[in-house]
Amino acid sequence: MEYFTSNKNLSAIRSILLLAAVVLSSCNPTKYVPAGESLLDRNIVNVNSSDISRKELATYIRQQPNKRIFGARFHLGLYNWSNIEKYRWPHGWLRNIGEEPVIFDIYATTRSKEQMKSFLSSRGYFNSEVLDTVETEKKRSKVWFNIKIAEPYVVRKVIYEVEDPGLLQLIYFDSINSNITRHKPFSQDDLLSERARLERFIRDKGFYNFSSDFIRFRVDTTVGDRQVDVYYEVARAQEPDPESGIKAVPHSQYQIRNVYIYPEYSPGEALSSGERYFSSLDTVLYKGFYFIAPSGKPRIKYDLLLQSLFIMPGNTFNISSTERSHKHISSLKTYRLVNISFNEPRAFGPSDGQRYIDGIIQLTPFAQQSYSFGLEGTNSGGNLGAALNLLYQHKNLFHGAQQFNLKLKGSYETLSNDIPGFRSTQELGVEANIQFPEFLLPFLKAENIIRKYDPKSYLQLAYNFQKIPVYTRTVANATFGYNWNSRDYSSHMLYPLQMNLVKLPYIDPEFALRIDTSSYLSYSYKDVLIMGGSYTYIFNNQKIQKSKDHTFFKFNFEVAGNLPAAISRLTGAEATEGSYTIFGQQFAQYIRSDIDVRYNRIVNDVSSVVYRGFVGIGVPYGNSVTLPFEKQYFGGGANGIRGWQVRTLGPGSYINYLPSFINQTADIKLEFNAEYRFKLFWILEGAVFIDAGNIWTIKEDTDRPGAMFKFDKFVDDIAVGSGFGMRFDLNFVLLRADIGIKMRDPSIQDNPKWIRARRPFDLGEDFSLVIGIGYPF
Repeated sequence: MEYFTSNKNLSAIRSILLLAAVVLSSCNPTKYVPAGESLLDRNIVNVNSSDISRKELATYIRQQPNKRIFGARFHLGLYNWSNIEKYRWPHGWLRNIGEEPVIFDIYATTRSKEQMKSFLSSRGYFNSEVLDTVETEKKRSKVWFNIKIAEPYVVRKVIYEVEDPGLLQLIYFDSINSNITRHKPFSQDDLLSERARLERFIRDKGFYNFSSDFIRFRVDTTVGDRQVDVYYEVARAQEPDPESGIKAVPHSQYQIRNVYIYPEYSPGEALSSGERYFSSLDTVLYKGFYFIAPSGKPRIKYDLLLQSLFIMPGNTFNISSTERSHKHISSLKTYRLVNISFNEPRAFGPSDGQRYIDGIIQLTPFAQQSYSFGLEGTNSGGNLGAALNLLYQHKNLFHGAQQFNLKLKGSYETLSNDIPGFRSTQELGVEANIQFPEFLLPFLKAENIIRKYDPKSYLQLAYNFQKIPVYTRTVANATFGYNWNSRDYSSHMLYPLQMNLVKLPYIDPEFALRIDTSSYLSYSYKDVLIMGGSYTYIFNNQKIQKSKDHTFFKFNFEVAGNLPAAISRLTGAEATEGSYTIFGQQFAQYIRSDIDVRYNRIVNDVSSVVYRGFVGIGVPYGNSVTLPFEKQYFGGGANGIRGWQVRTLGPGSYINYLPSFINQTADIKLEFNAEYRFKLFWILEGAVFIDAGNIWTIKEDTDRPGAMFKFDKFVDDIAVGSGFGMRFDLNFVLLRADIGIKMRDPSIQDNPKWIRARRPFDLGEDFSLVIGIGYPF
């Protein structure tokens, strides 16, 4: 939602400003530091080499100072605001959400030195020096770690000592992929990663019982000239021996004998009834696999499960195939539990010593049908509201893991209360979609394609009725397409058929007069048929529950109108007022593409910095003068440049002489954002941000001077906003309140366009309070 700054909400802005001032204020950090002790103020790492980063070394410091936000010890300040001798609210609460002072510990400093030196030795920097200096003043201690890194030791030779002749040839053949390389600096990390790599390689070759416990390394540092020899040892397996107790034997390669699949496994009944439960199940041999399930028609087609399996009877055991099978079956979203294990049967098979294992696949399905009724927050284009949903879901519609959803929705969203006629919007809608776990194309149904790309086909039908005080709109939608995965973190979405029929049965006469002042806007508010397709590529390497830097990249391309245009020309249809129609409806013709890039850098466990860049362009042609309204770009708002209310920025340097009109849109958008996010206490988070960008038309718009994009002046059209915000993390939803401040306004005709260089900030004109749901990007 966008709240336009007015006298009605100035008090809210002042309250948040006051809270921010209190939050950023500091107090005496040594208030509760005992006599004779000191507060750990800062750790400083100095290193004489660029080969090892200070950040990497700092992770081995055993004692870290109190967390800082913008250099201030905010959490320590909360703790110090309490009276340590009182336990009632708010004193106990402040200590609970705050952080007690970190008292400098000389023993922790000594341990840190030892840890750093051990780390440097593990990376081949033997005999490096780690010196510490402690400076204490006014009960605050700073610790300097001065590190003199010695020249690294280099691997001279790798000597393989493989006791098992059956593995020797495999390991030699694979040595080209080894992480331990001659003439490369020695690193213990390389040894650990090589140990894990070889374990997977050997297990992928069928050695089911092989583990990293059989791999050992000996490092000889006495060869001289700062070189080491690495002895690569792989021991034989062990098994019981009646005479000696245990004897060393060659590792065994395992072949999969049988695969037993329980497609409707019930863990509860298996635990409570034991053998009685298993004896009640029927066993069916289908295409070489044993399906064990209750009698009757199977809940899910067996072929669907087989095309998701990489574990085959007669194949050699392969750990990667096991993991891929688990991933593909889970992606069907039909099973809440997927358990894959292996059993080694009693002596079986020929006398050549071949070993066998049986695969056991236990699948516990979700309930096939479910109903849900819920209330959710909405944030469409920056307008905050609520939606009431009734959702019916069937997770296995045609016994093939087809996901069917039927959704009835009613929503209400508030608009600006400062603009006459713009109070709220109501929406009623119905949406039905079904997802198939395959490509619905004859030539892409091969099992190897399904196993490789884990494809989904998607069909959606929807209808929405939207009522806004100044117009009423209906949107009918039909979409068909595919999505699939390729490599880690990458996904693709191809929708060859997307059709939207937009109707405006009612437009307020006064509003019609407003939009008629611009030919661009008047063309935007017309009935239109959008028939086309789109492709989207997404890369996202964010991992759940892992606090590491991550990147998000999204590329989108769509085209519309070419097919109906071709039909119109082939059939010799005549244009009406310069445009063709199909089924009596004018259709849109355009291409549109945009790129969205985000990088999230983790600063520490309470703060991060997120950078975002967005570039988008849409080109109407042929049958269209402008892009359809739904496809146009807009600036400002809770997810854009927050110093401006939604749809009020731009385009370009255009000056809007009708401030009551809030629908400024265009064909090109550039936007860049940076946001520093930090956790405060309880459910409260804070942020400061800077946003820059604008929107432009691709063609000259005589009704909006300065709106067109020009390479020689677009930099001068860049708007800049800054501000700060508070976020409330309720687990199921994140509520956000941001105060955006205009810094540079491109609609100012003469230089400087920086507001502060021209005049003091005006609280009513230059500040904007926006409320949203979720992070802005």
